[in-house]
Amino acid sequence: MHCPFCQHQDTRVIDSRVSDDGATIRRRRVCEACGERFSTIETIELKLPVIIKGDGRREAFDARKLRAGFDRALQKRPVSEEQIESAVRAVVHQLRMTAERELASRRVGEFVMAELRKLDHVGYVRFASVYRSFEDVADFREELDRLERDIPGEGQLPLLGEDEPRPDKKRR
Repeated sequence: MHCPFCQHQDTRVIDSRVSDDGATIRRRRVCEACGERFSTIETIELKLPVIIKGDGRREAFDARKLRAGFDRALQKRPVSEEQIESAVRAVVHQLRMTAERELASRRVGEFVMAELRKLDHVGYVRFASVYRSFEDVADFREELDRLERDIPGEGQLPLLGEDEPRPDKKRR
């Protein structure tokens, strides 16, 4: 690395420390020529794919848009910030793992729906209604039926008395 003071080409690392989040390394360096000390920060550079929109436009991936989509779908739902952040990270990880330079926005939407399905079924249906452009109630019903079929052991909540004795009934 070049010295920022004298532009000499040879500098030496005298100390390295990993940052708190583990995503960067701070290196303390000294110039072999002038003796000046300076710090550098090293981070991993991973390219995320360019997103191809439905109309053919290409946009750089924007994690803020991804987070905003999760926030809209999960508004007023009992899902913590940590759970949302974890889901966003999972989608970004999936994007990196595709190893593709360009990716259709439909695929990103599928990744988001998979994460929402794990987090909150209401948020999932909210997102699906926009993502799949539901036209009427029948579209909602079809998606709800699919959700109930695909999730074993989950579906409608039991009616009163199915799991617990009703207060007006005597136990035997």
